[in-house]
Amino acid sequence: MAFRPNPPLHCMFFFKLLSRLPLFVLYWITDLLYLVARYVIRYRKKVIDENLYYAFPELSEVERKKIRNRFYRNFTDTFAETIKILTISEEEFRRRFIIVNQEGLDAPVKQGVSSLMVTGHIFNWEMGVVGTNLYSEVPIETVYLKVNNPFFNNLIKEIRTRFGGYVTEKKEFRRAMLTLGRDPRIVLLGSDQRPPASENRYKRNFLNRPAVFFEGAEVLSKKMNLHVHYGKLKKVKRGYYHYEFIPLAQPPYDSHEPHSITDTFCKMLEDNIREQPDMYLWSHKRWKI
Repeated sequence: MAFRPNPPLHCMFFFKLLSRLPLFVLYWITDLLYLVARYVIRYRKKVIDENLYYAFPELSEVERKKIRNRFYRNFTDTFAETIKILTISEEEFRRRFIIVNQEGLDAPVKQGVSSLMVTGHIFNWEMGVVGTNLYSEVPIETVYLKVNNPFFNNLIKEIRTRFGGYVTEKKEFRRAMLTLGRDPRIVLLGSDQRPPASENRYKRNFLNRPAVFFEGAEVLSKKMNLHVHYGKLKKVKRGYYHYEFIPLAQPPYDSHEPHSITDTFCKMLEDNIREQPDMYLWSHKRWKI
């Protein structure tokens, strides 16, 4: 019987080999992907145009088109940057990804209380996960939605834990969160994902249209008196990012209105998006209810 390599291992070897190319070479590849996405397959153009139309009604069609085209560039560049994480050195990563106020995010955990960091799908959020793990001096847990393909699920986990930390699938976190009091840590939550109809969902306007949100951060912070920070991501130039942890809420929460954490998160995310609108994941059907 002929020997056949294990496909997942074979694929992982390929991605790690690809990752060893300099980032500028990987960008040559994504330059080609950009042209294909924009001009050939016109990747989710209808979805992107609709999302931008409602989010920025004050802009002209030409201005929204410019945002869409820059989005394609950022979207494809993210593939190069994320693959590079597999083998990037700590020195190079620190040079490309600067974090402000990591000490503020770490402080509650150093005092024995878990804290939450919430963010949205702004490029490059994968570098945000890796960077938070690298710069932090306390344990970090990233909650994620499992990918159906086992290989890509494992690839994402390996990328996100490149410099430490660990990941927990959302369903498993329902049990893991019971240990937040016993084992203080930072929990990273992508809080702008669209929850399925089977979940408890909060409906509110987001960028001028009704949208639904998970309220994991809302429930956890108020139930367990946790500090909450927002991760504000900004692109400085190609391959270079600035990530700032901004206090969003802190206990006591006795005077807080229902949904106050989620509402504040949405406002901060909207402000973040408006500063660099081409950096948000406009191809996602975020407003489907």
